[in-house]
Amino acid sequence: MPDLQQKIEEIQARNARVEADKAWETSWVRRGFIAVATSVFALVWMLIIENDQPFLTAFIPAVGYVLSTISLTSIKRRWMRGR
Repeated sequence: MPDLQQKIEEIQARNARVEADKAWETSWVRRGFIAVATSVFALVWMLIIENDQPFLTAFIPAVGYVLSTISLTSIKRRWMRGR
């Protein structure tokens, strides 16, 4: 029986890790970090290539990313209902 209890505890620990990973993948903290990092890297690039409007140009990919994550969530829900 101790072996069975240990296996159950291992499964529960694994499930907790999987749930935490899933929560991270869908979190606004992750999305915000990626959006900010995208903007910073794009801004640096726009400044290097001397773009006329580096701040606006760097902001656009980040907005596109956030909008895509929002729309993908609703598309995923519709897809899952259809299955």
